[in-house]
Amino acid sequence: MKVSLDWIRDFVDLPQDISPKDFSSKFTLATAEVEDVIVTGDFWNKVTVVEVLEKERHPEADKLNLVTFALGGGKTFKVVCGAGNVEVGMKTVYAPTGTLLPTGLLLEPKKIRGIMSEGMLCSEEELALAESSEGLIVLPTDAPVGESLKNYWKKSSDVVLDIDNKSLTHRPDLWGHLGMAREVAAIYRTEFKNKFTQKWIEDWRAKAGKATPPVTVQVEKDCAGLAYFGISIDSITVGKSPQWMKERLEAAGLRSINSIVDISNYVMLELGMPNHIFDRNQINGGKVLISQLKKEETFKTLDEIDRQLIPGDTVISDNEKTLVLAGIMGGLESGVTESTQNIFIEVANWKASPIRKTSVRLGLRSDSSQRYEKSLDSQLCERTLWRIVELVLELNSNAKINGQSVYDGADLSSIPAVNINLSLDKINKTLGTNLSQNEVSDILTRLDFGIQNKNDQFNIVVPSYRATKDIECDSDIIEEVGRIVGFDNITPHSPQVEVIPVRLSEKQKLYRKIRDFCVYEMGSFEIQTYPLVGEALNKKTFWNAKNSDLILKNPVSVDHDRMRDSLIPSLLESMITNSKHQESARIFELGRRYASDKKDFSKDLSQLIVAYFDKDKNPYLELLNDSERFFDAIQLPYDLLRPSQPNKFPHALYDENWIGVHPFERFDVRVMGKIHGSILSIHPMLLKKLKIKGHLSVMILDLWSFEEREMKDKTKYRPLAKYPGSDFDYTLEVGNEVQVGDILDSLRKCKLSELKKSGIVDIFNQNDKKYVTIRSHFADNEKTLSGDFLTQLQNSILDYLSRAGYPLKS
Repeated sequence: MKVSLDWIRDFVDLPQDISPKDFSSKFTLATAEVEDVIVTGDFWNKVTVVEVLEKERHPEADKLNLVTFALGGGKTFKVVCGAGNVEVGMKTVYAPTGTLLPTGLLLEPKKIRGIMSEGMLCSEEELALAESSEGLIVLPTDAPVGESLKNYWKKSSDVVLDIDNKSLTHRPDLWGHLGMAREVAAIYRTEFKNKFTQKWIEDWRAKAGKATPPVTVQVEKDCAGLAYFGISIDSITVGKSPQWMKERLEAAGLRSINSIVDISNYVMLELGMPNHIFDRNQINGGKVLISQLKKEETFKTLDEIDRQLIPGDTVISDNEKTLVLAGIMGGLESGVTESTQNIFIEVANWKASPIRKTSVRLGLRSDSSQRYEKSLDSQLCERTLWRIVELVLELNSNAKINGQSVYDGADLSSIPAVNINLSLDKINKTLGTNLSQNEVSDILTRLDFGIQNKNDQFNIVVPSYRATKDIECDSDIIEEVGRIVGFDNITPHSPQVEVIPVRLSEKQKLYRKIRDFCVYEMGSFEIQTYPLVGEALNKKTFWNAKNSDLILKNPVSVDHDRMRDSLIPSLLESMITNSKHQESARIFELGRRYASDKKDFSKDLSQLIVAYFDKDKNPYLELLNDSERFFDAIQLPYDLLRPSQPNKFPHALYDENWIGVHPFERFDVRVMGKIHGSILSIHPMLLKKLKIKGHLSVMILDLWSFEEREMKDKTKYRPLAKYPGSDFDYTLEVGNEVQVGDILDSLRKCKLSELKKSGIVDIFNQNDKKYVTIRSHFADNEKTLSGDFLTQLQNSILDYLSRAGYPLKS
């Protein structure tokens, strides 16, 4: 959500020299996270008024011109221009090189058909003043050449805060500038100026009079409607909005449409309550009915998309047709157009759950539905109604109210207030503070809570706009006090409590071992990905999911609409990002996959995945060696198997036909007679499709079958070698059909007591041959091996391998 600091100043007196950085820091610590601070207005200082002096055709393009113009101060400049309306003598707008346009385009020197052009003459579209435009901006003939548009158009500067929406989910009162201003006033201990009081509302009721309205309303009991206000205004003119309104809408991220629609959006952003304005001539029968839809219907919304509505959706209709999808979006047919003269203004409140369900089902998250989902306060509807009336009359001197306002819904006067009793002692003990009664009362009063206190006991009345789902118990009140005091201002004290050791379960012990080894021994970083994935990710990674029945009916996003059956697609998606920014990367995830189950519908199965990525060298052998050390470290009884055709040991780790498996770089991990893991390289063809430039190998292990089993400590003490050993590297020449694992198996059977271990160093394939480099380590626990004896050992092992069918490279 974007919030204008200039707009907030309408309700709060803040110092003009306030630092945006200081403001965002304080607001983040006290209320909600500010993701970005945008200073606007500097752009308008760079673009200037110019006068066209000369126009000549581009020598290499019929539709381009070389335009010479006056910049002011006796300076002239020439650019390439393609606008059809450029004429000598006209005054227009020039943006120089280095200007960042509102559209996001950074102007840089550029050759256009062989001629260098620096900067550009601008249209309304390029300055984000209109959706489209036919040519350059044409300024009045008296526009002063050389004047910046900031001065000429009186453009004001502003500071816009981009606030994380997730931080505001529980605060429906902060979805408008008035609520934000109240919060800022509390943080800065300054006066909150709110003109929208009960007296202000009563004054507007009196101005409207008691005449019979042309439109009545009826809210049926079974629909999502809580409260519905409406009023009619005649003789309006739909035109352009004033510049100050356009600027504020743009600052909040909305574009200007026309004066009436802009008023609707402006008031929503100001007061936080969505609303809708009808072309009253499109309401047949003089009655608006709010009800549940009885049968399926196709409805075209304002965005010109046909929506399929179903029985149970709440809609607003006249006696012939549906006008509005309640709480989400209006219909195209009843919307305000340039020819509209008479309007009907609606301000309503809706139940949060039905609005969210319909919005999610249709994939239509509008500004209105986002706010209604937070549970708004019905008592704010009438204030919003009269604010819209005020602005419509302000911008339309001939407009007049037609009849009194209409209402149907709950009896708003009978809604009970939320009262919370709380002691000063509990506040201080919970926060670790030593606040006085007056300090607490001051904080809560600034936040608009009603306060009665006696003998350090508070009776607190929660304002209605925070009682819908935000403030419910004394802990919520304590949090309010704490955040305004500033949690960074509270001195931390360690609690004095008896600490009883917690006995870890076998699973917890195993998970700790796994994380420790992955981080400290493998040098990898832990990631956490969403358990929900989308069909697009599965298609992108060519993944054939085996749990297609575990799909959500009403997903928040199509990218997260089904439970994953493996960690592999999520890891590949993460590696796409990592590979763009790093030469090499090692990551792991200890998470869950979800399998279909006839008895329990779904089973949660623990899974570990480790990935090694390198742009230059293949990390497969290193991962293979590290994986063996890992299995030993967690005391896992395992065997490494080369996959056979047909596969004697089927598994559920991935589909045997998945294109992501490298055919020559794969070992399966057998645990207790079944395949529960695999070490493999990702096929280069899939990496290319995913635009991962480099080599990627993964180790994947299903933990669910043995994670609860007690792991006996089989660690054996073995003293460090007293005498140095010696490594021997050699390359064998074998056929492509030979499995490397078979060579290692032969070496394990070799009965040389001095041969301690052997491992793969490199594999190189050429034509029908495979060259396997192996490193064997010789050592003796009783003596240092002499050079002559080492030579004998080396010859012995080479002779042994040759007799086994694995000769030395010639």
